[in-house]
Amino acid sequence: MATVSLRGLSKRYAGSDLLAVDSVDLEIAHGEFMVLLGPSGCGKSTTLRMIAGLESISGGDLLIDERRVNDVPAKERDIAMVFQSYALYPHMTVFDNLAFGLRRREVSAKEIARRVNEVAGTLGLSDLLKRKPHALSGGQRQRVALGRAIVRDPKVFLFDEPLSNLDAALRVGMRGELIKLHHRLGVTMIYVTHDQVEAMTMGDRICIMNGGKVVQIGAPLDVYREPVDTFVASFLGSPPANLLPAHFNGAALAVGETKLPVARRQAPNDVIFAIRPEDIRIEAPDPHAHGEVLAVEPLGAETIVRLRLAGIASDVLVRGPRTISARAGDRAPIAFDLSAAHLFDPVTTRRIPHSI
Repeated sequence: MATVSLRGLSKRYAGSDLLAVDSVDLEIAHGEFMVLLGPSGCGKSTTLRMIAGLESISGGDLLIDERRVNDVPAKERDIAMVFQSYALYPHMTVFDNLAFGLRRREVSAKEIARRVNEVAGTLGLSDLLKRKPHALSGGQRQRVALGRAIVRDPKVFLFDEPLSNLDAALRVGMRGELIKLHHRLGVTMIYVTHDQVEAMTMGDRICIMNGGKVVQIGAPLDVYREPVDTFVASFLGSPPANLLPAHFNGAALAVGETKLPVARRQAPNDVIFAIRPEDIRIEAPDPHAHGEVLAVEPLGAETIVRLRLAGIASDVLVRGPRTISARAGDRAPIAFDLSAAHLFDPVTTRRIPHSI
């Protein structure tokens, strides 16, 4: 296991005035599963490639076990990386693909056989060792790519969106396999994804990035429940949080034409009222408001309802039980769980602490 420290890490590509990665500070502990999460172009993969030694570092320091490795070649960092593409050698068997890196390091044949068979057993590849990649499914190929990293027994594992090429069912299965593998190996893992479900279910902590900068770091549920700004509130969650313009009107908060019993406290007069879809009850016996049902999306275990609230231009999303009886065109009573809501400053977009 190893610690990984990013201290003001930056990357500027030649010919660009903008930093692709801008002064990232991040401390990753021994055996931690850290997820870098963000939209395309946010700098997460570039950050991972700098850790791997595949991209040069323009500024700041990268330390592995407190050793500065900015200028250390990739092959000497004791890091293994699993890419989005499987990158398997098509002419080699599964065994030879797994053994390739060890042979290049001149590990003995006996030790190679031991490690390969051990990893193959862990990943369910023992019966596939004589096959070539063309005879494998997508999930099996991804497991071979993962095994090729594990067999090296590195200090740090890096994953660059390794599940994005798999179908939905395989992604769910491989997520579970990676979680179990991390618990079994206890190694430091850094995982890049734009998929918030992967981030929420796999990471010990998540680091949300946007525009090359770190926006928020924390345990998945902490970040979900206490987003620092409107970007995190809207990016993390499916459906995302409802972000509704509001203003204080006497002793109430006016959200469109709906008046909510929220004291002003430290907030400015104009705010953004944020509430997640699961924190709105539909068909509530004690409603705060009534909304026009625009669409009902039954998902089996739950139902997503789109509403229009008077005075609000954007749709309001509600996540409710599968027993919802509302239909498009109905006027449905709704109630807000104000203890789970937040207020954000419309100018800075930052959350206003203790405002509700």
